[in-house]
Amino acid sequence: MIDKLVYTAQRLVLRTKWSWSGIVATWRGEHSFRTWVWANLASALLACVLDLSGSERALILALGILILAAELLNTAIEDAVDYVSTDEHPLAKRAKDAGSAGVAISAFAAGVAWLCVLIG
Repeated sequence: MIDKLVYTAQRLVLRTKWSWSGIVATWRGEHSFRTWVWANLASALLACVLDLSGSERALILALGILILAAELLNTAIEDAVDYVSTDEHPLAKRAKDAGSAGVAISAFAAGVAWLCVLIG
């Protein structure tokens, strides 16, 4: 039992290191990720300053985090496609465009949430 707990703890530490490495690399290499981080910091600040309910604030903050997650996945797709080949190919374009669309849709969802919170 103790062996399993130690193993699980070690894996958690490794997963945390790998995840942090991915965030740092994306921060350094992707302008769009940095832009979304700053936009989400502004959104989070506004959500904390305005008189919102806890659930409204949670929705805004969670959707902002999901935008960042989508941008990280989009970066992973782009990097994997570029690693395989830098040649233009319809499937490569489709993969990259789909990743970008995922970011756009998550950002749209956050915008809809903000509109509903502010109007409703």
